[in-house]
Amino acid sequence: MAGDVALYALLAVLTLATWRISRLGWFTAGDDLGYWLGVAGGTMMLLLFSYPLRKYMRFMHRWGAVKWWFWVHMTLGVGGPLLILLHSTFRIGSLNAGVALISMIIVALSGVAGRFIYVRVHRGLHGERSSLEELRVKAGFDQQEVRSRLHFAPAVEARLRGFEERELQAAPGWATWLRQVFVLPLQQWRTQAVCARELHAALNQVRERSAGDGRVRDITSQRRAERHARRLVRQYLLSVVRVAQFTAYERLFALWHVLHVPFVYLLVISAVVHVVAVHAY
Repeated sequence: MAGDVALYALLAVLTLATWRISRLGWFTAGDDLGYWLGVAGGTMMLLLFSYPLRKYMRFMHRWGAVKWWFWVHMTLGVGGPLLILLHSTFRIGSLNAGVALISMIIVALSGVAGRFIYVRVHRGLHGERSSLEELRVKAGFDQQEVRSRLHFAPAVEARLRGFEERELQAAPGWATWLRQVFVLPLQQWRTQAVCARELHAALNQVRERSAGDGRVRDITSQRRAERHARRLVRQYLLSVVRVAQFTAYERLFALWHVLHVPFVYLLVISAVVHVVAVHAY
């Protein structure tokens, strides 16, 4: 999540910097510098097609790992549109230029959304289920003879179990998938906050019982135990959410691909028309 925020913040900063440079009046779309900025941006956009070719052309399968091609694809997908925006100075000079520019912006934004979904699908359901199983063992939920690490807070145990069963056994369908993508993270945070309050109250009760029995419980140890329990709850809920969301993101990725491809074709056609018009007139 932090990596996503950093990436999108960087994209916003680069776009703002591009706009600021275009306002300095150093060039126009029609002069030499503006022209070659457009050529460079267009070339980068054209090179974007090397990534799908690498995936589907058999003779290219040995040309390096797909993940590195993907990162080159992402870099070109950022640099190309920024150079095109710089070339245009954020102005639409003609109808064909406007169609090409708007198509490029839609494709670029769609690519950012696709990257967001791709990252969440890429790890795979097996990896997410493995993490959830590891957390079950760590929490003690899968051990019949060993008490759970959260045994002092049975309400938290029950809440976590209920959250997992409800989400992992939810009926499949677009209503469920959309809820799991957009609403489930909010439910996760709410459940985490409630569990944090219940953990604090349960540990206070443990301390009061210890004092009543004549034992002195170190406050530092209690705070450490509370931090550990909160971290366990947070990781457990996050793992459940990732497993629940996997199918949802798979469906969204398939839908994204269906919507993304037509705009790519529109971009190619409008860009070709724009280049021909520029050189013809």
